Amino acid sequence: MDTWSAAITLFLIMDPLGNLPVFMSVLKSIEPKRRRIVLARELIFSLIIMLIFLYSGQAVLSFLSVKQETVSIAGGIILFLIALKMIFPQPGGVTGLAPGEEPFIVPLAIPMVAGPSILAALILLANQDHSRMLDWTIALGLAWFISAGILMFSSLFHKLLGERGLIAIERLMGMILIMISIQMLLDGVGQYYSLP
Repeated sequence: MDTWSAAITLFLIMDPLGNLPVFMSVLKSIEPKRRRIVLARELIFSLIIMLIFLYSGQAVLSFLSVKQETVSIAGGIILFLIALKMIFPQPGGVTGLAPGEEPFIVPLAIPMVAGPSILAALILLANQDHSRMLDWTIALGLAWFISAGILMFSSLFHKLLGERGLIAIERLMGMILIMISIQMLLDGVGQYYSLP
């Protein structure tokens, strides 16, 4: 996987367009001047958490004696399940905040941006080729920067695309993510059976 395809994969997993309605509902009770500050703070927290997982994921896998093929297969399954939820969203709220309460790390930084699927994907990338950590950091930075831009201008994107447009794009992202997840699964199985 090259840097661009890694960045695209991470961007699709972050799913900023799918997260727009959640971000808007969490932040709507906060005054507009404060809203951007809170959003920027949560996005920075999410980036720090993702970088920690990218750089410490390899150590965790080594400690647990988990092979790369296992991570690839597990990552493929997790991405597949996330993609299914994007295509067939479940009803129900995702926040437990009182009206007017500011979010702090949860639920915006974790799990909306730095969710379990992106953290698993980062561990997988680090385990795939540890000598290319700079590439993976650039890929994460690109994906995060584009996602952050979309979320910072959430009201504009919501007006441009509308509710149906956002749903359609999220489902399209889900379809692309299903293809990526199946490829990861097949790669993992292929590597496992090619082992001596």
